[in-house]
Amino acid sequence: MVDVLIIGGGPAGLALGIAARRHGLRVAVVDRGAPGADKACGEGLMPDAVAALAALGVEVPVSDAQPIRGIRFVGHGREFEAAFPHGSGLGLRRTTLHRLLTQHACQAGVELHWHTTVPSGEASQMARFVVGADGENSAMRRWAGLDAAVRASRRFGFRQHFEIEPWSDCVEVHWARDCQIYVTPVGARLVGVACLSSSPYLRLEQALRQFPAVARRLQGAPAASEERGGVSASRRLKRVATGTVALIGDASGSVDAVTGEGLGLAFKQALALGEALATGDLRRYQRQHDLIRRRPAMMAGLLLLLDRRERLRRGVFSAFAAHPALFSRVLSFHTGALCVG
Repeated sequence: MVDVLIIGGGPAGLALGIAARRHGLRVAVVDRGAPGADKACGEGLMPDAVAALAALGVEVPVSDAQPIRGIRFVGHGREFEAAFPHGSGLGLRRTTLHRLLTQHACQAGVELHWHTTVPSGEASQMARFVVGADGENSAMRRWAGLDAAVRASRRFGFRQHFEIEPWSDCVEVHWARDCQIYVTPVGARLVGVACLSSSPYLRLEQALRQFPAVARRLQGAPAASEERGGVSASRRLKRVATGTVALIGDASGSVDAVTGEGLGLAFKQALALGEALATGDLRRYQRQHDLIRRRPAMMAGLLLLLDRRERLRRGVFSAFAAHPALFSRVLSFHTGALCVG
């Protein structure tokens, strides 16, 4: 018996293990896979995600990451950028982040069980609390009866790395009619390039044909990884906790990857759920989860509206290019540095 059994050893599960151990709870993490598995994601951490990691006691070594100063939008002949108002973001490989979190979890005393499967019906017999951190297609969510969603939508992403010195200290988001290309510096001579669209068939090579400026930058740069694909979902669940079972990370709902907030949400949820588990009150986590999700969900809705409405996007881009301070205020709100209402 342990106090907390976490099903899923990705960043969300490991972060929660660290948070729960900081409250003195006995924690075990089980995962059917191996540590350090790669996954298609943008690999950029916003400043609030970096701050949440620091609150967990996890500091990312400078040698393992690339500083990110801000965000740059490019599209329809317009280009504008804004620096983060407080702190900087980080670009780092998903595998590097997983390694760091695994090391910190081990040092914190979390029991890690890789290549291990626990039947859902037996999990509640092994711990006071069971947490599903098993991703978008969570089996724990279905078993706990928490699958009911208020709304859900999907887009599709593909990501690959290229050996080339980053040409910007910003995450670049290039917009076209049906997709976006994201360029994230993740090393001194490494960039991650990802495309997001509503089509499961639009691969990165095809998408780059719509972005000749990015394609020219990458011309001659050798690929440093295989192309990986994944689903970018927007899903809000009616509940993320019931009885002695809770959900975290993508298992607990998600926002579209256009926000860059996926990992940040998981780290903030880990801090909130760790406190709720320590007090034994999962209703507290439900309230905090709703608050944590509110701002990123709002930004996802606005950005996806720009994705669907080209005429609106052109007008907004013209306004931001003419008045860069507007984009700075939007970015401040996006990172939680500016409160509205």
